[in-house]
Amino acid sequence: MNQLDLKDRVMVVTGGARGIGYAVALRALRSGAHVALWDIDAERLERSRGELSALGLGQVSVVTVELTDDASVEAATRQTIETHGAIHALVNSAGITGGNGLTWELPVDVWRRVIEVNLIGCYLTCRAVVPRMIEAGYGRIVNIASVAGKEGNPNASHYSASKAGLIGLTKSLAKELATKNVLVNAVTPTAAKTEIFDSMSPQHIEYMLSKIPMNRFLLPDEAASMIVWLASEDCAFSTGAVFDLSGGRSTY
Repeated sequence: MNQLDLKDRVMVVTGGARGIGYAVALRALRSGAHVALWDIDAERLERSRGELSALGLGQVSVVTVELTDDASVEAATRQTIETHGAIHALVNSAGITGGNGLTWELPVDVWRRVIEVNLIGCYLTCRAVVPRMIEAGYGRIVNIASVAGKEGNPNASHYSASKAGLIGLTKSLAKELATKNVLVNAVTPTAAKTEIFDSMSPQHIEYMLSKIPMNRFLLPDEAASMIVWLASEDCAFSTGAVFDLSGGRSTY
């Protein structure tokens, strides 16, 4: 595994208690970073902190946070800075699928909740963290979008719309910060076989697999390799970009 230089950098990973977020935290720790995991699942957070801390690498902190609540996000930001002294990188990995269904049959409250978590939650974390990065003169933000945000998956209009919005947010924010040494990029993974599959129908999972030329799902460690590079100082001239992680499905 290639080592990145993240020595003494502090990385916030939302949704860091599991899945791709957990893999990102692990890769960052192995590259010298300290990590703060933000998640709604307090019990899983503590378990993940125990596992990661036992490796004897960087410092690991956790904050239970409701990402759709601006006061909760602001409190998490303050707590993380009090613990670590700074936030150098933000990886927005938290997300939900909201299940599957035809657009006109999905419950309104489910549709709205997916938008709130996947898009507005990322807006709120950026809103809280970006001023601190500007003040420090350095920052890296990586938003975990989806190939669904590029192509629009049937029976997942809420998820597809939220990820398309996140791509747009990434591009706009990156241009606003282009002269601040705060770089903002997105990745668009195809499906990774994580616990998020539990909220999808078998038919939808099979549909996603059928679209991947490599004929397999993404591994969380593969996603972490690209994400952690984008969150490092080595990424110096890419901002507002969308990086493919779809096994050849969507290469634009």
